[in-house]
Amino acid sequence: MSSSEKVKASHILIKHQGSRRKSSWKDPDGRVISATTREEAVSQLQDLRRDIQSGDASFKDLAAKHSHCSSAKRGGDLGPFGRGQMQKPFEEAAFALKVGEISEIVDTESGVHIILRTA
Repeated sequence: MSSSEKVKASHILIKHQGSRRKSSWKDPDGRVISATTREEAVSQLQDLRRDIQSGDASFKDLAAKHSHCSSAKRGGDLGPFGRGQMQKPFEEAAFALKVGEISEIVDTESGVHIILRTA
């Protein structure tokens, strides 16, 4: 594994009470985020993950609608990144996925995520 190795991934981020920054483009005042427990955020993500895997919805559409990250505007696309550019748990999950695979719930200081590796 070379240090120049990169992956390309998209994600859906749901922020919660424990998130480092309790505001987002969806919730500028952070009212909803501050009232959301980690458990509620995880449950919401699990529902989204189920909808994607069953084919009821596309990752891109759900990211655009539900993700608290500004990447939502690009359907969750974070573009290519190498090691050391993302928070460690996120990086490890993204690099462990095969292209086209969706992660289980990943916890970071930002909130909870599901990650889709695209390249």
